[in-house]
Amino acid sequence: MTSNNGNSPHKPLKEVTIYTDGACSGNPGPGGYGVVLLYRGHRKELSAGFMDTTNNRMEILAAIKGLEILKEKCRVTLYTDSQYLVNSIEKNWAKKWRANGWMRDKKNPALNADLWARLLKLCELHDLKMIWVRGHAGNPENERCDQLAVDAAKQPSLPPDIRTEPL
Repeated sequence: MTSNNGNSPHKPLKEVTIYTDGACSGNPGPGGYGVVLLYRGHRKELSAGFMDTTNNRMEILAAIKGLEILKEKCRVTLYTDSQYLVNSIEKNWAKKWRANGWMRDKKNPALNADLWARLLKLCELHDLKMIWVRGHAGNPENERCDQLAVDAAKQPSLPPDIRTEPL
């Protein structure tokens, strides 16, 4: 038998802060997402744009891209100005849609099921807490994400936003 001298056999999770935002010029229209990741004094910014998309798709995709870049399980606090995003995860709406075959109710399909499926898988990999922040209210990181998203949406020759059926 080996002893770990009272130390936990599991190392503590890295604590990462992520800010996200999506933007769209027209809805649908050209859109983009912006992400700021913060970890122990390090900062990484991500953004991309797509043609013919929606604001909600860009909000969800921003969260996906922020979580996808993490190489191991982390304790993540994700800040967004999208109540749709926060409520869909924190109130388990997206899990209910998935359990119901991506239907919100008996007649209405859940919108953006392809992205929700991707995001739910990522949420299961991390210890995640989503927090809503008021948009355009002076939060420097939220404002930076908004600028990244708007700038991405204005790029020339944007690729299409490919929608796929969730597995």
